[in-house]
Amino acid sequence: MLAKRIIPCLDVDDGRVKKGVNFLNLKDVGDPVKIAAAYEQQGADELVFLDITATNEQRNPIQTVVKQVSSKVFMPLTVGGGIKSVADMDELLKAGADKVAINTAAIRNPDLITAGSQIFGSQAIVVAIDVKWEANDQKYYVYTNGGQVKTDLDALEWAKQAVQLGAGELLVTSMDQDGTKDGFDIELYRKISNSVNVPVIASGGAGQINDFTELFLNSNVTGALAASVFHFQELTIPEVKGALKEAGVAVRCLNQTLPN
Repeated sequence: MLAKRIIPCLDVDDGRVKKGVNFLNLKDVGDPVKIAAAYEQQGADELVFLDITATNEQRNPIQTVVKQVSSKVFMPLTVGGGIKSVADMDELLKAGADKVAINTAAIRNPDLITAGSQIFGSQAIVVAIDVKWEANDQKYYVYTNGGQVKTDLDALEWAKQAVQLGAGELLVTSMDQDGTKDGFDIELYRKISNSVNVPVIASGGAGQINDFTELFLNSNVTGALAASVFHFQELTIPEVKGALKEAGVAVRCLNQTLPN
């Protein structure tokens, strides 16, 4: 069994890590470089770094912060927010990112997924999908612009299309669960992970250790992303990995895979 990944997320605004609930009411958490270094010491498998205001402010991602973070940590780093072109991808990868995540730009210009995968390899292209459940339609819809703009895209269909276009990984965030600590939307992640043949990272809702075990035992996602529970030290990465191992989920610890 491939080891599952525990991935902290740094949502960055104006050079500081922020966190909110349902994409709203952001609170300052701290310096991204110091926080990233602390997560590496805890044994995080990867780090996701999202410039959450770059798209709406129509500016490029903060490359300086990316360089600072990548100079201090050696785990894989995925960077997203404000990426509009292959040139933007190139600059971020040169700044130290291992992968780039695109959301709004991918929907506006799906060919960007293909172009990026052809130039940098599909393993470097992550399509981020922000999703919200619509009870009236009984459907998951895709949102853009940091969760501010609803599209008419069905999340499951867009996930499959993104992979067909060249995405090597999907980062799927449940806007309904984001920051609530009420648990992952397992039904969403089960459906998406069963419909594509690339790694899927689940984001939104982690509040206790059981949320991670339930996610991995009941879906085929390969990674779980969390922010609040780690930022505010309600859980540590070693605690989560220890519980996963006890539940029979393969994880890495101190750069080694812990067998079931």
